[in-house]
Amino acid sequence: MAIKPWLELARISNLPTAWTNVLAGWLLAGGEIKDARVLWLLLGASLMYSAGMILNDAADAKCDREHRKERPIPRGSVTQSAAWMVGIAGLLLGAVACVFGGGANANLTLLLLLAILAYDLYHKPWPGSVIVMGACRVLLYLVAASPILTSMHLWVGGYTVTLLFNDSLIPIGVFRFAASPLAFPSGCPLYAALALGCYIVGVTLIARWEGKGQATGARRIFAIAMLLTPALLATLAAFISFELFLIRYFLFLVVFVSLVAMAVRLMRQGGAAIGRAVGILLAGIAVVDGLAVASVSFSLACGFVALAPLLRLWQRKIAAT
Repeated sequence: MAIKPWLELARISNLPTAWTNVLAGWLLAGGEIKDARVLWLLLGASLMYSAGMILNDAADAKCDREHRKERPIPRGSVTQSAAWMVGIAGLLLGAVACVFGGGANANLTLLLLLAILAYDLYHKPWPGSVIVMGACRVLLYLVAASPILTSMHLWVGGYTVTLLFNDSLIPIGVFRFAASPLAFPSGCPLYAALALGCYIVGVTLIARWEGKGQATGARRIFAIAMLLTPALLATLAAFISFELFLIRYFLFLVVFVSLVAMAVRLMRQGGAAIGRAVGILLAGIAVVDGLAVASVSFSLACGFVALAPLLRLWQRKIAAT
């Protein structure tokens, strides 16, 4: 059995961004990188991501036979039924690895599985599915954080609000403290997850314009605003904890904003250039994770950012969209 068609179905060139999501969620929750549970979470995320991509093609087979005949199923390299079977098996095995190996919260993992299925089945007929795509990445962050997430600090209206959770991640206590300049929870997995979710919504919107010409007006402005959400959050965190700004944020912000600007410039050209813009933005997911973990691991953040150009090179072998 040829392996390359399956790698194409799984859009394997973008798989490392699932790994950076997991590592970011884990570290932001206070986890140690040497904890063996991280390996199970990485395995589970890899299976669920790859399975979700395979199911995406399985659900789109009829449309692809008309518009994307180069994909593995239309060209006969993989059967649609095989794609369904492998995809469903991958989702289930990935969920098992996360819950029983990584100790992830079962309810969050189930939500992630359902969100992946919902996007694959409804992304064509329902425009609002772009939000579901963003939710998939948000939930992946939270699944990765859930094995060790006993509390979460939120900055709300000038106060630091601390939520305490039981083993089922149900809030069991709320404490509020006056916020100090250092109290902004830049390492909070929820803020980072939501920022990434907004970014993914922007990327997904732009990907929908591939082959249809660029969108104009309010839709384009909204997509760009979603793309810049991680930069806005990182800037806010940096200014509240000002002494960290130059060291932990500024260079990453420059890289991220430059990446988005490059993609937007390509997007404005329309046509095939939109596909190249989407490829850049998908590689940029690693940079978003770099911004997120800069507050807890500067060296790992550098590694995430350095990964982005490698992903672009890999996309030349296996398409990410």
